[in-house]
Amino acid sequence: MRGQMMDFPLLIPSLLDHAAKFHADTEIVSRNTEGGIHRYTYADSAVRAKKVASALSKAGVKKHQRVATLAWNNYRHFELYYGVSGMGGVMHTINPRLHPTQAAWIINNAEDQILFFDTTFAPIVKAIAASCPTVKSWVAMTDKANTPKLEGVDVVCYEDFIADGDENFEWAEMDEKDAACLCYTSGTTGNPKGVLYSHRSLMLHTFGACLPDVFNLTARDVVLPVVPMFHVNAWSIPYIGAMVGVKLVFPGPGLDGASLVGLFEGEKVTMSAGVPTVWLGVLNELRKNGKAPEALKRMAVGGSAVPPSMVEAYEKEFGITLEHAWGMTEMSPLGTYYAPKEKHLSMSAEKQFALKLKQGRPPYGVQMKIVNESGNEQPWDDKATGDLYVRGPWIVERYYGKNETALSADGWFHTGDVAAIDADGYLRITDRSKDLIKSGGEWISSIEVENIAMSLPQIAMAAVIAAKHKKWDERPLLIVSLKPDQTIEKSAILAHFEGKLAKFEIPDDVIIVDALPLGATGKVQKMTLREEYGDYLLNK
Repeated sequence: MRGQMMDFPLLIPSLLDHAAKFHADTEIVSRNTEGGIHRYTYADSAVRAKKVASALSKAGVKKHQRVATLAWNNYRHFELYYGVSGMGGVMHTINPRLHPTQAAWIINNAEDQILFFDTTFAPIVKAIAASCPTVKSWVAMTDKANTPKLEGVDVVCYEDFIADGDENFEWAEMDEKDAACLCYTSGTTGNPKGVLYSHRSLMLHTFGACLPDVFNLTARDVVLPVVPMFHVNAWSIPYIGAMVGVKLVFPGPGLDGASLVGLFEGEKVTMSAGVPTVWLGVLNELRKNGKAPEALKRMAVGGSAVPPSMVEAYEKEFGITLEHAWGMTEMSPLGTYYAPKEKHLSMSAEKQFALKLKQGRPPYGVQMKIVNESGNEQPWDDKATGDLYVRGPWIVERYYGKNETALSADGWFHTGDVAAIDADGYLRITDRSKDLIKSGGEWISSIEVENIAMSLPQIAMAAVIAAKHKKWDERPLLIVSLKPDQTIEKSAILAHFEGKLAKFEIPDDVIIVDALPLGATGKVQKMTLREEYGDYLLNK
């Protein structure tokens, strides 16, 4: 016997409809790319999002086609989130920190039809436009006065683009399993891989993220997402905001400590979310000011492990709680979140602090297991470790454009992390199964860096390890051995990477050794290198 309830689809534009009706006068505040603060309401954003949807339809964008953005967190980007998905298109956010050649590859792989960009990223557009034949229009997310002129690129002004859009546009008829958004991984093993989210998966993810033991947000909150809207949908905050009616504060390009603290104080922000490197800059600014923003009580932190000293400093000096989160692009991205249980509140301060340093526990919607090399599931005792696998309704099944599944034979997704889990389900990431480097929340492929190093004729062998760094948590450190009778300066090796990688992917330093340690199979023993050089950049 089947249930007899309405078959009502879970669709992204319904979130904005809800916000426009029940939180119509709640503010959305943005720092503009050109400077100054922009203010309007959810009701205003809904009108403009429909004009976006209408304008895209008039421009010839068809259902399921991809529309790209290279943009900061701001109100126009917010409108695109809903306008693109609402007309049946697929919102494709691109990380502007990628090397232009990689950005162009992603655009071509996605076959993007229109690309919207903030003026900051005009140089990227100029560099890649000729290499992106599917893009029919390049739209600058600004007004007429600030629209850049790019040689060889026909740039359209955003305000002109939506001017003739119909504010009464009817959202497209869609199935909840239709694609809504496309995000690419950072290309840690070769080219980036696309993860194509459905309306249903994003809506369920948003429900999960709103739970009390996750973001725990209400219509009384003011939220500033520092995590970029081009990075896994800003951890779903643009959707959460509309679902519960929070006041949203978008920082635009101002991600330095002083700019963020100014918004925290001026807009009475109660909660924020970002990576550890951002919170380091904010911490330095708070120490300079000698006080905490009045309303700010907690900040979500993810992307990489947060240093214990930072957690302690925020709590003891400013009364702000850092709440650890973990996830990945393939998980939309929510996997776990720090939230104590009642029994934890009576533990010693030392044990509570240790719990805060873990990555948290999963909400309903995410299942986890850890498996050893033999394929046997490991106990949840906080001691045994294994490869971390996950499954759930907002976790990838296959990558964009691929026919083969991304899952194991029994239907689980291998995260690439090695972890331990305690009896209460709190996750502790202990290592990475692949030799990846996570610098300031951005992944760096050791293989890609090594291959470029090896293209130098003087180098015999090369290995890249993640060296600890005071600011960025980890930075790539290149260790090489030279061919007999060859010499080369460190500066020449580092110069070789310019133009081949994004700046943040280039190693911080080079160590030249007589020989790299090899294992029985001839592979470089990176564990040995980490033991010897892991603190090199700290001690330098």
